[in-house]
Amino acid sequence: MNPETEWLESDGLGGFASGTVGGPRTRRYHALLCAALTPPTGRCVLVNGFDAFVETDSGRFSLSSQRYLPDVTHPDGASRLVEWSGEPWPTWTFALEDGTRIVQELVVEHGTGSVLLAWRLAPPATARRKASRKGRRAHEGFPVRLFVRPFLSGRDFHASHRENPLFRFDATSDGPSVEWRPYDALPAVRCLHNGAYRHDPQWYRSFRYEEERARGFDSIEDCGSPGDLVFELSHGEAVCLLAAGRTFGAKPSAARLAASLRTEETARRAQFATPLERAADQFVVARGAGRTILAGYPWFADWGRDTFIALRGLCLSTGRVDVARSVLLEWSGSISQGMVPNRFPERGEAAPEYNSVDASLWFVVAVEELFAAAARARQRVVSASDEKRLLAAVRQILEAHVKGTRFGIKIDEDELLAAGEPGQQLTWMDARVDGRASTPRIGKPVEIQALWYNALAFAASALKDAAHWKSRAADVHDSFAERFWNEKEECLFDVVDVDHVKGATDASFRPNQILAIGGLPRPLLTGPRARKVVDAVEQRLLTPLGLRTLSLEDSRYRPRYEGAPAERDAAYHQGSAWPWLLGPFVDAWVGVRGSAPSARREARRRFVQPLLDRMAERGVMHLCELTDGEPPHLWRGCPFQAWSLGELLRVTSGAAATARAAG
Repeated sequence: MNPETEWLESDGLGGFASGTVGGPRTRRYHALLCAALTPPTGRCVLVNGFDAFVETDSGRFSLSSQRYLPDVTHPDGASRLVEWSGEPWPTWTFALEDGTRIVQELVVEHGTGSVLLAWRLAPPATARRKASRKGRRAHEGFPVRLFVRPFLSGRDFHASHRENPLFRFDATSDGPSVEWRPYDALPAVRCLHNGAYRHDPQWYRSFRYEEERARGFDSIEDCGSPGDLVFELSHGEAVCLLAAGRTFGAKPSAARLAASLRTEETARRAQFATPLERAADQFVVARGAGRTILAGYPWFADWGRDTFIALRGLCLSTGRVDVARSVLLEWSGSISQGMVPNRFPERGEAAPEYNSVDASLWFVVAVEELFAAAARARQRVVSASDEKRLLAAVRQILEAHVKGTRFGIKIDEDELLAAGEPGQQLTWMDARVDGRASTPRIGKPVEIQALWYNALAFAASALKDAAHWKSRAADVHDSFAERFWNEKEECLFDVVDVDHVKGATDASFRPNQILAIGGLPRPLLTGPRARKVVDAVEQRLLTPLGLRTLSLEDSRYRPRYEGAPAERDAAYHQGSAWPWLLGPFVDAWVGVRGSAPSARREARRRFVQPLLDRMAERGVMHLCELTDGEPPHLWRGCPFQAWSLGELLRVTSGAAATARAAG
């Protein structure tokens, strides 16, 4: 049990609760109640956290820990934490010095965002039961009182909060409920409880968020605390339900609502066969009348390429074909000039951004794999009208790419897809340093050709004018073989016709070339050359947790992803290793070995199991965005990343949609 391990509970709307096992918040995003005001965006931190203390006849003991400036941890609740579990929801067990044991649970209600906090007395451990008379007496009628003091802010989840005269401590208390509304522009925080509320306004100043400090961002915050809640634990479980603007009905009972919430959440989570599948569900959220997939928690919204890469593992490989259909239908309504959005901004009123060449092509791949998964399910998961709508979207994308669309995206005379303009980064390698693209990749990037080929080949099997698209796919296949092979290094160029200069090539050794062999329904490169590429990628880019984005021999290689934003952005795609790339790599590694069962077993042992082992060590079934390129390969970036988990699920699932062609 690592106290720095982060946990996550999402609400299916874009909101969430998150923190560390040990208690101190290390990010400005760690919150008890972070609500999506315009689902799945407009996220606002309303309740940051809480302090909790227990009084017995032996004294006063803390169950919480906070970190303050300059480097002070207080109180000392983490020292009493003896057990933690993330299943079926975050649960902490504290052992007090007098033998009393307290269990604390946190449950987020799916679809409403309500947060349940509950505390109960647990039987003392066997050894303590014999050794501690007071521990026994605590369960025999002696008073055990719990005090819970919530910390409130009311700010954008990317920001931080400071003491100010506009913050209102006013509380409206009515028996089992209390309401706080620090700012008029935000929803009220409603709290339903089975204790007693005591109004005692206090500012808690200078919380320190260590992860934000290390990332070069504002790391100090002040929170207001209007009062505390007092519970008699000796009389039964203490319950506190928190909600953003939600009413709990007439004459609500905290205990009954808590029992109902637990029952419903237990049943909902039971539909997922494994903890990995339950973790996958946390990324599926509402958007409009449909669904979407958040790229990562805590700070990403829904990004096009991330959504369609992750969807294949999070939804299709787990049998949730109906969810995948809903996601694709929702996004199909956002196509503009043959492009799906690269991202939706955090604020709902802002226009979507279309600065991506790969998101639209990943959409087409996801549509094909949805149809394949629906066919395997042998039931009408995708209606005729849905199929017509999705195929119309596919045609719109393909025709716009042939004709030409934003940012210089168009087919060239060799039928390969060119893209890019100065000042824009259109591929997944999209970091900027001081306003300049670190890896602009203007021209014809290697993985874009693999995506383009797959999109054309699908059109040749699904659209009415099949012969037209089949001919184009064949031309792309031939041009790729002629133009991308780097004879000197026996691998693939990363970009040809760099900056749209005919014949200019970028020989940077990067993992993008693996997508020409694995990770897509059809390989664009096969035979001995494919084997050479896979072997070279394994030798030069493979780490236990992902593929490096640049070989160690390159002078631009950055071994660690750390420091201020500019330093981190410089390392983002210049050496950092990405777990999601293991999916295409495993596909390619197995494929060049004939997809033999023995190769699959060996790939799982060598490449997949290290990821699973690391997740088991942490006790949280999630994967991060990226890791350092060098040992010990520390987890970096976004701590809960959709496509990292999605690709792991895809390559470990028997339902993975990889209908490989012979060549």
